[in-house]
Amino acid sequence: MSELKVSKLTNRAGTGAPDFSQGVKISGSDSGLLAPTRTESATEPTSKSNGDTWYDTDNDTYDVYINNEWKRFIGEGGDAAAGIAWGGERGVFIGGWTNTSINTMDYITITSAGNATDFGDTRVGWVGMGSCSNSSRIIFGGGFAPSTTANIDYFSPATLGNSSLFGNLLSAVGYLSAASDGTYGLFFGGSGSSNVIQYVTIDNLGNASDFGDLTTYSSFSASVGHATYAVIAKGSDSGSPYSNAIDYVTVATTGNASDFGDLTVGRRSLSGCSDSTRGIFMGGETSPYVNTVDYVTIDNAGNATDFGDLTLTNAWSAACSDGTYGVRGGGKNPTQTNVIDYCTIQTTGNFTDFGDLTVARDRGTSASGAAA
Repeated sequence: MSELKVSKLTNRAGTGAPDFSQGVKISGSDSGLLAPTRTESATEPTSKSNGDTWYDTDNDTYDVYINNEWKRFIGEGGDAAAGIAWGGERGVFIGGWTNTSINTMDYITITSAGNATDFGDTRVGWVGMGSCSNSSRIIFGGGFAPSTTANIDYFSPATLGNSSLFGNLLSAVGYLSAASDGTYGLFFGGSGSSNVIQYVTIDNLGNASDFGDLTTYSSFSASVGHATYAVIAKGSDSGSPYSNAIDYVTVATTGNASDFGDLTVGRRSLSGCSDSTRGIFMGGETSPYVNTVDYVTIDNAGNATDFGDLTLTNAWSAACSDGTYGVRGGGKNPTQTNVIDYCTIQTTGNFTDFGDLTVARDRGTSASGAAA
């Protein structure tokens, strides 16, 4: 069988395109290979194959479907970029509750499914805190250690070891959440009917300053951030034990929060993480616990959309991201669990098993950063 390969066709003189005025006849059997498709839309294609491309008109990004997931080729948060400024490839799970508060810190490599490994210890046993990162430094604060505390601690995710004192919040508060844009770390609400937002510059050790207020008080919340905004699923809102309300702020600009939209299901004690465009909110407590996962496009205020389901019904867990994958670990189901599961944030669907924490616990927190 002969094979003809053609890379270029010109006219006889080699100066331009050939003239097929008499037509062209090509025979042979179909190779069975389908050309990749290109989709231009605000929502991801429902049918896709390796090599397909998608221009997301909502976020001005261009993705390529490779090995059963979308890879960012052009645009903010691209896989060829250095990663998110508020996280990294190493995820650290911090503290929590067994039958007492514990000082355990575990870590995983988010791109490689498997069990967690011991990282070091917090200064004391700690539960109910908020955490965030600027990639080279992770901070966590508030919560109970073992009583309600104003302390903020920090550590480098690249160096295994224990946490150290960073500074203090404006007051002792528990069951708060936190988010970062890679420069500022914001802490939201907390126990005691707090609507206070406070902030620190993550690179500078010291005490928190007042940022503004949430639209109403909030506790048992979850927060996600990206380069511009932080979005807060408020958990327990004023007048409601299980709130569906979502607020947002511009991280670099002090001031009060504004209404963003609503979750698909009102709940508290949920967890959250984000990539460069999308935030996801996982699990939570209504009565009983749920396996619901919602997502929002952080740049576009509006109601959340169903993403898929966790591998188990779960509340009081902790979550982080490397900018591609969202990873959630621990929590109650209704007993404490060591299960870690994960998703690709840009691809809606159910979570997949990742591995196990070293200790089953709930009410811890998690953030990610660079491993080196």
